[in-house]
Amino acid sequence: MLKNFFLTLAAIFLLMPSVYAEKILFIPHDDRPISSQQPADVVAQLGYEIVSPPTELLTQPDKLWAWFYENAPVADAAVVSSDALLYGGLIPSRSHEISNETLLSRVENFKTLRENNPNLNLYLFGSLMRTPHVGTLGDREEPAYYGQYGAQIFQLTALLDKQEISKLNGKEKKYLAELEKNIPDEILDDWFARRVKNLSATKKLLDFTHDDIINFFIIGRDDNAPLCQTHRENRHLLEYMKNIPKTKAQSHAGIDEFAMLLLTRAVNDLTVNLPFVNVQFNRGVGAKTVPHYSDEQIGNSIRDEIVIAGGMFVPNPARADFVLYVNTDPKGKTYELHNSVPPQILSKRQEKYFTRNAEKFSAMVEEAVNKNLPVGVADIITANGADNFLMVQLHDKNLLFKLQAYGGWNTATNTTGFAIGTGILAKKMSRQSIDRLLATRYLDDWAYQANVRTQIADYLTKYPNALQIFLNLGEYESEVFKRENVLMHEFAVEHFPKWNDFVVSNPWHRMFECRIDF
Repeated sequence: MLKNFFLTLAAIFLLMPSVYAEKILFIPHDDRPISSQQPADVVAQLGYEIVSPPTELLTQPDKLWAWFYENAPVADAAVVSSDALLYGGLIPSRSHEISNETLLSRVENFKTLRENNPNLNLYLFGSLMRTPHVGTLGDREEPAYYGQYGAQIFQLTALLDKQEISKLNGKEKKYLAELEKNIPDEILDDWFARRVKNLSATKKLLDFTHDDIINFFIIGRDDNAPLCQTHRENRHLLEYMKNIPKTKAQSHAGIDEFAMLLLTRAVNDLTVNLPFVNVQFNRGVGAKTVPHYSDEQIGNSIRDEIVIAGGMFVPNPARADFVLYVNTDPKGKTYELHNSVPPQILSKRQEKYFTRNAEKFSAMVEEAVNKNLPVGVADIITANGADNFLMVQLHDKNLLFKLQAYGGWNTATNTTGFAIGTGILAKKMSRQSIDRLLATRYLDDWAYQANVRTQIADYLTKYPNALQIFLNLGEYESEVFKRENVLMHEFAVEHFPKWNDFVVSNPWHRMFECRIDF
């Protein structure tokens, strides 16, 4: 009897909120709002102290390690980017000139960190190098030569990938030979050599995960495709990690959602919590959709994200702590509607198609909300930004601030991962905190990504170098800042006037992303 009493008392103690603000160290892979500010803001709503290094350290791995060593002893958990700690960030990982010896010595730092902090919950996220379909001149996210040779490099690696999986036909063999001849040897040597070094460092981190030096490790596949070098490397990596369970390490199609997912996992582990998550898809192809920038079905990606976040999938929505509704295209397509210069014009037929789809999906969401289910929406029918047709429906049905979470930012897995993490944690938040987080998403994903950015892109077409301005605002930044704030506030006043006291900016001095400060 006494034993049962003490077991019950211990269980109650574990589930009680901490009497002090538990501290989570967070080292993002860069300082974009979606990578750093926004996921930290979600967890801060629960009362956790999120401690991050000064921004300037993110690009200086040795100084960043010194900061990490200094702060780890007083933390309860750490969610950190291996790309920042090895290369100086996600983007530097794609074009660095760091020696293999230096990289491996930085990897060894994790062993030292664990020896000095045996009880620290250490969650790590990194990336396989991406393989964009095309290169864009002036794009600073890839080596300079990718602007000229990017499309050919992608096509070459797709053929190399296919060659290892099956056989090339005569036409494909001829095209492969042409590509190998057309792309200068020094460019291919540089591109592949960097990938070999990065892959070697990733395998060593997997060894540390297997040996419990790292509690959990996610490897991202950003800007990926069913056939390309990233997919090719991942096939070999999956073979290497086959003896490590998915509850300890995963390779996942995405990258920018990892901070949110691992911060959610850290909270669940600290509170000894296993949240149940149910997923519902729009009519049609649904879970079998293979979205742009991914090499796998979205249903599989979402199942993995639930595990990464420390949750469990359940088939019955009535038993779930969070129910994610996923807005997919009935035919499994992904549309590029909001990131073009000039913006795409929809035909009447397209408008009718999207409207009908939004009506049916919003009716599903409305029914779930009326049943008092904890509902979130992952809006992935478009690759960059919210589905305007759906958002109008949610607005008109007065559902916007009856959700627990919303995501419509960037790629499909970026969106679903952020929505899953936020939705799981929302159960422990006040309604005011939930609404504030929703307002951020609506301003970023709907107002900016799906509307204001497109309007400004249209405005910039009056300049002959419109695309270059979009990628690097330069002398036009002040003009764009004023224009986007006017448009954003007009949008907010029309759709959610309670949340119109904010400033929007472009911290990376380009139009692709924005920062919202209330």
